[in-house]
Amino acid sequence: MRIGVLALQGDWEAHLRAFARCGGDAVAVRTARELDGVQGLVIPGGESTAMLRLMEPEGLDRRIADRVAAGVPVLATCAGLILLARGVTPEQPSLGALDVDVVRNAYGRQVRSEVATVELSEDLGDPSRVDGVFIRAPRVARVGDGVEVMGRHGDDPVLLRQERIVAATYHPELGGDCRVHRLFLDLVEVVDG
Repeated sequence: MRIGVLALQGDWEAHLRAFARCGGDAVAVRTARELDGVQGLVIPGGESTAMLRLMEPEGLDRRIADRVAAGVPVLATCAGLILLARGVTPEQPSLGALDVDVVRNAYGRQVRSEVATVELSEDLGDPSRVDGVFIRAPRVARVGDGVEVMGRHGDDPVLLRQERIVAATYHPELGGDCRVHRLFLDLVEVVDG
């Protein structure tokens, strides 16, 4: 199974390194043709509005939406979660595939970025706490009925799962814990197997 990491903008290379560390085969994806050759997709952090502009010439936004609707597993982190959210404040276009509403940059500007404790669901095993890297992170303002909260920072949901979508407001690819990437690899394996 091959994982594609959308490599238009942001630190997509951190996901390639994380998959290598966690036992996955991941490649950079920049075109619709490359997207068609993967069994799972990562939409990394970065700047959501910039990614939307960069997707436009190839129609990648529509292709990604079609692949998600067809059941291709997706891991979305930070800006990737914004791109999948049903509702975004301040308003911007999104793919609307994940039944959550988010507030962009809710934790503050770049200088307010931090490493903070994330409490994980017991489904993810021990340890129950990990360090989460929050960089201009979105805040989840509403979680739909079909969305499972798998991690929290205080009262805020920060790790979510909806069917074949795993989404984090933080950057699990920048930490040393492989559980989020392994959860995603397991989803891809089930769909691909």
